Amino acid sequence: MPAFLITVVDDDGSVRESMSSLLRSVGHAVKEFGSAEELLASPGLDTTDCLITDVRMPGMSGLELQRRLALSHPQLPVILMTAHASDEEVRLRALKGGAMAYLSKPLDEEALLGAIETAIRERGGEAT
Repeated sequence: MPAFLITVVDDDGSVRESMSSLLRSVGHAVKEFGSAEELLASPGLDTTDCLITDVRMPGMSGLELQRRLALSHPQLPVILMTAHASDEEVRLRALKGGAMAYLSKPLDEEALLGAIETAIRERGGEAT
């Protein structure tokens, strides 16, 4: 898989750290943010190849972040993750809103890497 810039948004620092470690181990560059608000206030969102965000966070939720990015960055693939995978209504809202994947925590590493590859490929990237 070629290297891409993956942005991770999660209020849990240990989740961000473990995910970043995994992504870097396969050659990706990673940006981390503790909230949706931090991400939106930062420069460089246009260089992100794929965004992975938690659904439930203090302040702006991952679903609201996805909605905003669908308007401002419609080509940015978004993957949502949650520890509350049994909430079917949220999963449907995420997928109808354009999420490329909806993953359960704890994340399966192969499922995450596969979702990233698929998301980038389907949005016109060069993942192979």
